[in-house]
Amino acid sequence: MSGLYLHIPFCKQACSYCDFYFVTKQNEKEEFVEEFIKEIQSKKNTQFTQEKVRTIYFGGGTPSLLNAKQIGQVLEEIDEVFNLEAEEITLEMNPDDVSREYLSDLNSVGITRASMGVQTFDEKLLKFMNRAHTKAEALQCLEDLSISGLKSYTVDLIYGNPGQSLEMLENDIEILLGFNPPHISAYSLTIEPKTRLGKQFELGRLIPPEDDILAQHFDLVESKLKEVGINQYEISNFARPGFEAKHNSAYWNHENYLGVGPGAHSFWWKSGMKSAERWTNKADLKKYLSGNWENKSDVESLDLQNLVEERLMLALRTTKGLDSDTLKNRYEYELNSKQKDYLLQKAKEGKVDLSDGSLSLTKKGLKITDLIILDIITLG
Repeated sequence: MSGLYLHIPFCKQACSYCDFYFVTKQNEKEEFVEEFIKEIQSKKNTQFTQEKVRTIYFGGGTPSLLNAKQIGQVLEEIDEVFNLEAEEITLEMNPDDVSREYLSDLNSVGITRASMGVQTFDEKLLKFMNRAHTKAEALQCLEDLSISGLKSYTVDLIYGNPGQSLEMLENDIEILLGFNPPHISAYSLTIEPKTRLGKQFELGRLIPPEDDILAQHFDLVESKLKEVGINQYEISNFARPGFEAKHNSAYWNHENYLGVGPGAHSFWWKSGMKSAERWTNKADLKKYLSGNWENKSDVESLDLQNLVEERLMLALRTTKGLDSDTLKNRYEYELNSKQKDYLLQKAKEGKVDLSDGSLSLTKKGLKITDLIILDIITLG
């Protein structure tokens, strides 16, 4: 198995853009950790413990609302139950939860990588996003991270906010680069239907920026990071050489992963590798705390046709792309003549790279990834 995803559902408050499962009540964290450990124990001697676990990712929610002792208890149980040979153990955190002591304690219990949700240093945008932290707290946490002793860390930025100018974004980037981060995830603001922003959009109170503005924001991010050796390796992810996220790469490569906790997602190849299954743990903390943590929802069976279309979508979001041998050997799929002609045309336009038997998108092509993927699948 490639990795374990651990969903910690607690948050101090609801960010305006977030549609992940979370709860703002925090008085049940101890009880949650107890049930969480029971769910981990329930996997003992199952198909999920037959493969080596290479990565662990604490997501949420806000995992940094758990203390280091609780994180350590979870990791100890995982080591007991699974065949653990972890190369990367990541914990998402928010600036207002971080101190040098906390980072040191996390390091001591086994966390090797932090994922810091800064999003912006602009106070007005922080309020717009309904973030719990301030600019000062973000600056302090980055200083603490840079001397924490953790092997790596990544920082999240969000661009494409309504009213966010290129100058504001450039200021965010310059401040962040002052801390010499090894990895940055930069996301365009997405307005999801059931979020606060989604409701404002439905009421006509929020006007998202035009596509050309988003393109300018993206170009600024990409060029500024490239200048200092932080290169794009996936549409939203940028890293110095050797600091690419191993856990996320497993998602893009269609490797097995198991989700633990309410709202956690899992993906697993079935015996014979001709089909796979994806499912979600029921996003209900109340039921989870009552011991009903095996309640799956949204179970999806995927045949090779479904899987190859998904793999194309995931792989073409990365600069590495996908090679034809993988398509043929793993998915029993070969591009037809219409698809090949289409890709040759896109290669002439400088949007696709077909060298060495691989298929990947150029910088120009990555800007229209969704369109190219849709065309390839439609011609299939």
